[in-house]
Amino acid sequence: MLKDKVIVITGASRGIGEAIARACVEQGAKLVLASRKQADLDRVASTLPAERALAVACHTGKADEVDTLFSKAVERFGRIDGIVNNAATNPHFGPLVDTPDAAIDKTIEVNVRGYFYCARAFTRHARSRDGGGSIVNIASVAGLRAAPMQGIYGMTKAAVISMTQTLAFELGASKIRVNAIAPGLVETKFAAAIVANPMLRDHVVNRTPLQRHAQPAEIAGAAVYLLSDAASFTTGSVIVVDGGLTSV
Repeated sequence: MLKDKVIVITGASRGIGEAIARACVEQGAKLVLASRKQADLDRVASTLPAERALAVACHTGKADEVDTLFSKAVERFGRIDGIVNNAATNPHFGPLVDTPDAAIDKTIEVNVRGYFYCARAFTRHARSRDGGGSIVNIASVAGLRAAPMQGIYGMTKAAVISMTQTLAFELGASKIRVNAIAPGLVETKFAAAIVANPMLRDHVVNRTPLQRHAQPAEIAGAAVYLLSDAASFTTGSVIVVDGGLTSV
């Protein structure tokens, strides 16, 4: 489905990002893996075909680092066909009104500005060639419903969904599709505070029709679809992958 497509994946050193990277490689893609720590990226890249994987350390909340990321990607592979905005942070667990200013700034920097900077860089690149391509934003069900104790995170994920829909409208004429994926609870280091806490985990699982949480690989299929030509008429969508949590 993705043969020879060049895909940039942020937050690719573990969890959902790593799972998406592996799924994309299986479908024939060439990858540019991005994360803040080079050593963690190198670990993932070392398990992938060397000729199809480039690891570039990048803080996506810094516009100059994003520009460098895209320059290195084009230098290596000649073009970029899609991007998965997955890098995220959630430094505060507690009431929204008690969120420290530093945590607000950090969450917005990574979860909103980082996604925007990458989407902007991809758009400029796509328009400089023949146009077209796919932007996939990893949002969250926390952006669709109230997010108790994760309020600032939920706010940024709601912003990601709004960004997705606006960009889909504005970039359609450039043949750039923009979609989002809203996962439910996934077993990752990122979500360890919930998954590893029986009371919190059961609170989510007991309200989920499938009666369990997800593994990272279960989110990857939606990303592969949205990056592929099979989704050629899909834009502005939010695909919810949550075991039915938000259906009840």
